[in-house]
Amino acid sequence: MSTPPSRPLPLRLVLIVPYVILVVGLAVAIGMLSYTAGSNAVSTVSSQLLLEVVGRIAQAVDRHVVGSSAVLETAFPEGMPAPQNIQDDFYEIRNRFWVATSIHTDPNNYVYYGNEAGQGLGLLRLTNEDVELRMKLTADEHRAIYRASGIDGPLQFVRRETSLFDPRKRPWYAEGRNAAGHTWTSVYIDFGTLQLVATRARRVHAPGGDFAGVVATDLSLEALNDFVGGLKVSPNGVAFILEPDGNLIASSASANVVTLPDGRHGRISAEASDHVLLKTTYQRVRDRIASRADERLPRVFEFEDDDGNLIHAAFDRIRDAAGLDWITVVAMPASDYLGGVIENVRRTTLLAALAVVVAIAIGLVIIGWVARDLRRLAAVAGRIGDGDLETPVGLSRRDEIGELARSFERMQERLRTDRLTGLANREALAQQLARRIARARADRRQPRLGVLFIDLNRFKHINDSLGHEAGDRVLQEIAQRLRQSVRSEDFVARYAGDEFVIVVDPIADRDALDQVRAHIERALAAPVSIDAGDAIELTAGGAIGGALFPEDGDAPESLIRHADHAMYARKQGSAAAAADVVVRFPQRP
Repeated sequence: MSTPPSRPLPLRLVLIVPYVILVVGLAVAIGMLSYTAGSNAVSTVSSQLLLEVVGRIAQAVDRHVVGSSAVLETAFPEGMPAPQNIQDDFYEIRNRFWVATSIHTDPNNYVYYGNEAGQGLGLLRLTNEDVELRMKLTADEHRAIYRASGIDGPLQFVRRETSLFDPRKRPWYAEGRNAAGHTWTSVYIDFGTLQLVATRARRVHAPGGDFAGVVATDLSLEALNDFVGGLKVSPNGVAFILEPDGNLIASSASANVVTLPDGRHGRISAEASDHVLLKTTYQRVRDRIASRADERLPRVFEFEDDDGNLIHAAFDRIRDAAGLDWITVVAMPASDYLGGVIENVRRTTLLAALAVVVAIAIGLVIIGWVARDLRRLAAVAGRIGDGDLETPVGLSRRDEIGELARSFERMQERLRTDRLTGLANREALAQQLARRIARARADRRQPRLGVLFIDLNRFKHINDSLGHEAGDRVLQEIAQRLRQSVRSEDFVARYAGDEFVIVVDPIADRDALDQVRAHIERALAAPVSIDAGDAIELTAGGAIGGALFPEDGDAPESLIRHADHAMYARKQGSAAAAADVVVRFPQRP
C-alpha cells in the first residue's frame, strides 16, 4: 500500500517558524515562573476568602433560626400544661402568641397550636399592631379568620375557609408529636407566597403529662435566600445552601422554586440545576460528605470540572439540637481570582510577544505578496487539472510570478482552443454550454438559448482530392465565417473534424433560431478561394440542425444530440436544405 504524499509546508512557515519558536520559548519560560509564584500566593488568599464566605453564611443561618426556639418557649413555656379545650384559655394563649410573634417578627411572625381534639389557633402578625387570628374550636368546623389590633383588641370576623383544616393531619403536627423535644420539619413551599418555609415544632403536654398537642412556628427562608443571592463571591462564583438530600434552600445562581409543566410548583435539586458550576460542586461535596462523615468542617478543597477548569470550593455543615441539618457551599473558578496573576504573566511576556509579532509582520511583508499569488496560481492549476478551463488567473505583475501567470493563461488558452481553427474546442464547449444553461435556469425571466450543429458534407472528398493542407485551410475559412456570422455574446466551437457547434445565447424563440441558421447557411454558401496551383473547383455541402433550451433538452449533451439529429434530418432531406461550400482554387499565372 503506497503512502500518500505529505502536505508541503507553506513558504512563510519555513522562513518564520524557527525564530518564532525561539522567542516564544523564552516568553513561556518567563511566564511560567511568574505564574507559578503568583498562583501559589493567590491560592492561599483564596482559601481564606472561601472560609470567610462560608462563615458569613453560617452566621446568617444562625441569626435566621435562633429566634424560633424562643418563639415556641414564649407561646407555650416548657412544662406549662395545655388546656383540654382551647376556648378555656383562649385569651391567655392569644396574649402569649402576641408576645411570641413580637420577639423575632422577621422571620418568626406566625405561631400556631393544634391539639388532639382537632382544635387549632394561630396568630399571624401583619404589622406591629395588627394581627390575624386563625381559629377553629371543633374538629369538624372550617377555620375562621379574624383581624384584631393590639394585644387585646376586639376580633373582627373576616371570612371562613372553604376547605377543612385539620391540624392533626399536617406534617408539622406528626413530627412534633413523635419528637421528644424541638424538631424541624423538612423545608417546603408556602403556596401562598411561593417561598420556602421551614417549621419548628414541639409537643405540648396535658396536665397529667399525656400528649396534648403541638405548638409550631414557621420560618420563612425568603430573607436567607436574598442574603445568599446578594453575595458577590466572584464574577463566576456561586454560593448555595441545601439539605442533605440535595434540594436547594438558597442560591446565588438560581431560583429555589420552579414551576412544573403541570403548573404546580416544586423545589429544585442541585443535581438537576442548569447551573453547571453549582451542579458540579454539589456532586463533589456530596461525595466528600459521604466518604468523610467525620471530617473537620469547614473544609476547603480543589477539583477540576468536566472541561478541565480548576475550581476552588469550601463547604460547611450546620446542625442544631432540633435536627436542623443544612450544608453551605461556596465555589469559585480559579480563573476568577487568578486574573491578576495572569495579567502579570501577560505583561511579562509582552515584550517577547511583540518581538514575535514583529518577526511575523516582517516575514509576512516580505513573502506575503509572493505566497498569496503563488497560492492563487496553485488554485488555478488545481482547477485546470480538474477540467475547469475558464477560471481566470487574474494576476498582473512584471516579475517572474507575472511571467508564470501569463504562462498559465497561455496554457489555459491552448487547452480550450482548437489549434487549427482558433475556435473553442469540444471541452471548452461543454463547460461553456453547461455554465449558460445553469445561468438560464437561475434567471426568473426564463430565457432561452439555442444550439446549432453544423456538419460539412463531402469534406472528406476535399481532403482526398487536394490533401490535408487544403482541407485545413477550408476549415480555417469556415471557422472565420462562423465567427463573423454571429454576435459577440454567442459561442462558436469546433466539435469534431468537420463539425461545428454554435451556442446562440440568448434567443427569443425557434423562429429566431431558424433565422440565425439561415444567415449562417448564406455565409457558408460563398466560395472559398485557395491558392493551391491549378484551378480546381469543389463543393462541400453542409447541413445545420438546431435545438432550443429548454424545449429540446435541459443538459449540454441532450441539446447537442438534438441539434445533431436535426442536422442529420436536414441532410437527408432535399438538396435545398443543405448549404454548399464552394471551394475555388485560382490557376497560377
